[in-house]
Amino acid sequence: MTNHKETPNHADVDISCDEDCFAAAEPLSRREFTAGTIAGASMAAMTGTASAALEVTGGHMMIDTPDGTSDAAFFHPIEGKHPGVLIWTDIRGLRQAYRGMGKRLAGEGYSVLIPNPFYRESKAPFPGEDFNFRDEDDRAMMMRVMGQLVAPGAAERDAEAFVAWLDAQDQVDSSKKMGTAGYCMGGPLTMRTAALLPDRIGAAASFHGGGLVTDKPSSPHLMIPKMEARYHVAIAANDHEKEPEAEGILRAAFKDAGLPATVEVYEGADHGWCMSDSPVYNEPQAERAWAQMVKDFNTALV
Repeated sequence: MTNHKETPNHADVDISCDEDCFAAAEPLSRREFTAGTIAGASMAAMTGTASAALEVTGGHMMIDTPDGTSDAAFFHPIEGKHPGVLIWTDIRGLRQAYRGMGKRLAGEGYSVLIPNPFYRESKAPFPGEDFNFRDEDDRAMMMRVMGQLVAPGAAERDAEAFVAWLDAQDQVDSSKKMGTAGYCMGGPLTMRTAALLPDRIGAAASFHGGGLVTDKPSSPHLMIPKMEARYHVAIAANDHEKEPEAEGILRAAFKDAGLPATVEVYEGADHGWCMSDSPVYNEPQAERAWAQMVKDFNTALV
């Protein structure tokens, strides 16, 4: 198991998830999803970020953790060893949209693991297509399940297990630093991972991350001094409107820690804009965010 720095007690950690989070998580209709996926692939080809360079493979995996066995998706180039990347999902969990992202990033030359963050409750897909984010009972159940993920030390145990699993794979070059990326609730999980394992995490990205800056002593932004990672924080425009001070606080924290970081508000992009199966998917801004992540990974990990 890799060494890590001491981390704060996370008993009072929460994952910020408001109306925008739930609204962005409403699944597209089958027709909308198909159209969005085709459009996203076309944009990727036009911007030169499509995963055409390397042929990839991968599939379903089961990973033992201290809290149980997590199902996960793992994608990597067919040949060679490559830097590992751990992706933390949003509130809708491991699904086809993330598998597509994993394959695409593998095509860029990375070995990519996408675990089911809710494995303590159910195998993926969870919460599933029948889940109604507008239903009070369903929402209460989801918040309970999310609470399992942010219980004291839970995310840290997960991160350590997933990183160790990646490092043990023949397709991962463990001599290189590893990357991590997270969406919505996954944003703060990238910070907890980078702070826990600074010797392994060399680059990270948070996309429309919720609760990066809070007034609690365990706020993710307070973990920045423990990190040794290049960072990109991509903030949704409507998140910025609600918490305009967070951008400046994050910029100052990274500067004080001496870490290379970009903290940017993506104008016109609402919470959830990076996911092709979200009703607020913003293709041009999603491609721009993707390009920045790949640039940072190529700089810090290769």
